[in-house]
Amino acid sequence: MAVSHQWFVEWSSPSVVFADINNGFKNVNQQWNNYNDNYGHQFKVPSSRSMREYYRSPAYPSRYGKTNDLSFVDKKRNNVFIVSDKMRAESMALWLTMLGVTRLQSISSDTETPPFNTLYKWKQVDFEFPSDRHRRYAIANGDFIPENVLPLGLEIWGSRIWVTIPSWRKGVPATLATVSRYGGVTSPRLKPYPDWSFHRAFNKNSSCTGLTSVFRLNVDHCGRLWVLDSGQIDSQDSPKQICPPSIIVFDLKTDTPISRYVIPKQYVLQDSLYANIVLDTRREDCSDLHAYISDTWRFGLLVFRESDESFWKFSHHFFYPDPLASNFTLHGLNFQWTDGIFGLALSPVDKYEQRTLYFHSMSSYREFYVDTSVLRDSFRVNNSANDFKLLGESRGLFGQSSASAIDKRGVMFYGLVTKDSVGCWDSRKPYRKQNLGVIARNKETLIFPNDIKVDQEERQNVWVISNRLPEFQLKVLDPNNYNYRILYADTIDAVRETVCDPNIVY
Repeated sequence: MAVSHQWFVEWSSPSVVFADINNGFKNVNQQWNNYNDNYGHQFKVPSSRSMREYYRSPAYPSRYGKTNDLSFVDKKRNNVFIVSDKMRAESMALWLTMLGVTRLQSISSDTETPPFNTLYKWKQVDFEFPSDRHRRYAIANGDFIPENVLPLGLEIWGSRIWVTIPSWRKGVPATLATVSRYGGVTSPRLKPYPDWSFHRAFNKNSSCTGLTSVFRLNVDHCGRLWVLDSGQIDSQDSPKQICPPSIIVFDLKTDTPISRYVIPKQYVLQDSLYANIVLDTRREDCSDLHAYISDTWRFGLLVFRESDESFWKFSHHFFYPDPLASNFTLHGLNFQWTDGIFGLALSPVDKYEQRTLYFHSMSSYREFYVDTSVLRDSFRVNNSANDFKLLGESRGLFGQSSASAIDKRGVMFYGLVTKDSVGCWDSRKPYRKQNLGVIARNKETLIFPNDIKVDQEERQNVWVISNRLPEFQLKVLDPNNYNYRILYADTIDAVRETVCDPNIVY
């Protein structure tokens, strides 16, 4: 996860991580501190008509070339329907599902990593530009540099998969995009979400009303997409905090933004990086929703309560990196990262309507936990040190983990980033080495499993995105190799007859 201040020691010395924590937030857009005037909770979204008028205006062709193709704005609203091989594949998948022959996501590229299917894989990521002319212009103008585009996080809901692409280097035209969940195409182009007008390649003067650099996201069971936007661009080359870190909420029924919550300045310290978000709600209408957000570089756990739009932040020594686990070795690369709290996973709701948040630092071999009743109480911020607990044993040497997620049965899945593996643990069993399993290992397809998600279907799947992140930071990835993958596996089949199978007691 380290990109800017936590860089490989071979190239430059990392900045001090344990000092100057209370310094003010630097190099920020001078207007972003004016919350009331510039960052209200509701987006002002242009109407479909005004968007169409803008893209037909003289200013638009002068920048990107004349075109009458408006389908990239909103195919449904503008009644533009394009029949493509991809859509035919999706239609076939849906038809087979209706016949009961297959499940929606079963049309995969290959099965090279059992029990996972590889739904998609890319050598380099491309996008659905409005036209070839737009794409050529974006490349010529430096708005699109294919080798600088790295998919990082994912989320799954309905028929779509959302993919995040942080603006770590120049040339990332869109920071959030979708692909079909149905598969059928090996390396599909990503479709910017919700459309191009929210992204910097087509709207550099958005005044922080669009999307800047998205790290991760989460969907609640009410059909809302919660997007965690760092607000920082060119993190690897020359970091610029052009917008405040914020949470943007989209209604997935209409694909429109409904709220924007700016993280208060007092919780954004120098070099803060809000890198992960999980949602906690037990009510059918999501009226009790809380979000837990990890500050990976300033070692904090931020809590957001939607009902009154309140934020508060916990600090704890368990959120820090372990110096003994800050040395990474992967495929001949040796590097040092000091990434703190990162992986967040919520247990199912128990019989007392309670949940547990499991968490770990990226630079750590250990897992920790805390009852969410503690996190949901803002008065516990300064009176909760003993409520955060160590979970069982260490994962052992090279046990650094990225993201994690838990299915309905209480089975945790997590990425083992230096072992090219996906691990598992049945949370009803003690957290000991003999109860920690590995469901997949592959030195080609699982190089740096960066994000892990479990979908909300009745029969759940675990999803993984692998992206060779350390190699990406070191150099330009080989465009002749498949560098990025989205894989999925049935959660029950994935752990069947392993130590992680809830039906097996050792």
